[in-house]
Amino acid sequence: MSLPLFQVDAFTSKPYRGNPAAVCLLDRPASSSWMQMVAAEMNLSETAFLLPERGGFRLRWFTPRVEVKLCGHATLASAHVLWEEGILPPAAEARFRTRSGLLTAARRGRWIELDFPSRPAGPAPAAWAAGLSEALKVKPVFIGRSVEDALLEIAGEDRVRELWPDLVRIERLPVRGVIVTSRAAASSRGYDFVSRFFAPAVGVDEDPVTGSAHCVLGPYWAAKLGKKAMTACQVSPRGGILKVKPAGDRVKIAGRAVTVFRAALRPPGQ
Repeated sequence: MSLPLFQVDAFTSKPYRGNPAAVCLLDRPASSSWMQMVAAEMNLSETAFLLPERGGFRLRWFTPRVEVKLCGHATLASAHVLWEEGILPPAAEARFRTRSGLLTAARRGRWIELDFPSRPAGPAPAAWAAGLSEALKVKPVFIGRSVEDALLEIAGEDRVRELWPDLVRIERLPVRGVIVTSRAAASSRGYDFVSRFFAPAVGVDEDPVTGSAHCVLGPYWAAKLGKKAMTACQVSPRGGILKVKPAGDRVKIAGRAVTVFRAALRPPGQ
């Protein structure tokens, strides 16, 4: 019997924008090696696997290369599938047990709001400054480090959009990925800040829209801008919009999603 498989564009309301994620609905546990092979086959930045478990779902995320501890867009995509397919009632909260603890998602009109852990950035080691500047070919305003990622603020939205980083150098850094951000330009359409995310070390040269990066960006820009709620734009070529609201040791991250296709996946052992 085949397994349902969906491709969902997350953090967008339009197909072929935002960040595509594959979502596989499991009916029994599957091996990590099989899930990794499926993720490599899909060749998207993330493939999510959902398994019903104790009033919620076990959720795991794989890049084409490795399993990761936290992923925003594939969680958003997973919640979208559960509601769109009628697996959860419209008013029900989606509850996910993950390597980053319990994560939840709730519908807020046409938006889906994720409840994620806050991951504020502290100062990065001084030795990182030269390497990051050379890899990104910019002079940062600030260099920080969160639990997994490096954070660079640079001056100017245009400079974020025009980045052409040295991915080989970035891959050598002792981090999952590098977040590059700037305050939005005065001419922007209601955004408070912009960003891009590069993670070649986990098989994702540039992630189109990165929910987990906003666990870092949310507290950073809330402190700088003095705002409790913000709108963010990840300015990758595909682009995506997020609403971000820090809440103590959590961050509320909201976005929209659209299913691009449904398919049937060959199950393990067949």
